[in-house]
Amino acid sequence: MALIVQKFGGSSVANAECVNRVAGIVADTYAEGNDVVVVVSAQGDTTDDLIDKANEINPNHSRREHDMLVSAGEQISIALLAMALEKIGLPVISLLGWQAGFSTNSNHTFARIKKIEKERLMSELDQHKIIVVAGFQGLNKYDDITTLGRGGSDTSAVALAAALHADKCQIFTDVTGVYTADPRKVPGAVKLDEITYDEMLELASCGAQVLNNRSVEMAKKYNVNLEVLSSIKREPGTIVKEAIKLEKMLIRGVAKDNDVVRVSVLRLPDQPGIAFKLFSRLAAKNVNVDIILQSAGRDGTKDITFTVPLSAEDQAREAALAAFPDLTDDDFIVDAGVSKISIVGAGMETHPGTASQMFEALYDANINIQMISTSEIKISVLVDEKDADKAVSAVHESFFPED
Repeated sequence: MALIVQKFGGSSVANAECVNRVAGIVADTYAEGNDVVVVVSAQGDTTDDLIDKANEINPNHSRREHDMLVSAGEQISIALLAMALEKIGLPVISLLGWQAGFSTNSNHTFARIKKIEKERLMSELDQHKIIVVAGFQGLNKYDDITTLGRGGSDTSAVALAAALHADKCQIFTDVTGVYTADPRKVPGAVKLDEITYDEMLELASCGAQVLNNRSVEMAKKYNVNLEVLSSIKREPGTIVKEAIKLEKMLIRGVAKDNDVVRVSVLRLPDQPGIAFKLFSRLAAKNVNVDIILQSAGRDGTKDITFTVPLSAEDQAREAALAAFPDLTDDDFIVDAGVSKISIVGAGMETHPGTASQMFEALYDANINIQMISTSEIKISVLVDEKDADKAVSAVHESFFPED
């Protein structure tokens, strides 16, 4: 008998038909003699609808009340799934995040899990009950509800798998696994049987939406046996693990990220400490900076260009003005019409010319590269947003030519 954690996203429980389908998957897993802990997200667009309601009442609402509101979506999902399982005669109990023992810090809307108190979970498992847990949420030291940020249910599931030493953590989505590109946009995308934690983390960080990057970090840290598979088609998915047995492919996938804004701070003094002044201010505001480009100094000045998430545009402006009070509007330029295109794969470490092949594909497609960033297993470029889908297709075709 194994202990299996299963997570189902919002699209997997969007309506009664979907909920009953999920109940069937859970029931089959349970019938095989396994203990089952299920983590679910809010149904469909429930979270977005709740955020819209909040903004109708008060666009400047506090983050505490934001968490109190949006956490309600998961309460609906867990109750409905538990009812579906009751209907087919299975022993089940639904638990909110705090009832399942999730203790977090107090960073509302993007809380971090500190620990999971397992007593209630173990008690219910000892009674061989199916446990349905509300993902995305926990409780801080002040007994206030917190949420874990977008994709937080993935993190909840992996955290439970780690805490309970589960034999497997299955993340059910609306695709059948991890693909070399988004199969809804790139017809030639190929499903991967296996992928390493590091490769999956880079793909998730670069815009691939199949897994939340924090969940992959946690899976790698605690060596969680992770599988991504479909809640609609009953077939094997993609295993995410430390190392793969097969010979490494050159790259594992192509990802697109539209949640990017390019910021340029111009005519800064060409002297030591300028970059530190700017980026220390950004760090203090918890702004995640990705690609950075600094020009060679000229006429005693230099330019610094970098990318941040769209939601951080205002914080970037505030940080730049705090570091350089004399900055004018002409010296601070923002471009939100950009996308980041990335290729990821451990195989590129030992294959010279990978970057050249990517750049050639973009050149052949007449796509201009604005910025470039590289690491051992990733190459990212910034392009015009209007060219993003064409760029993904061109790069994918170069590395994964159709037979």
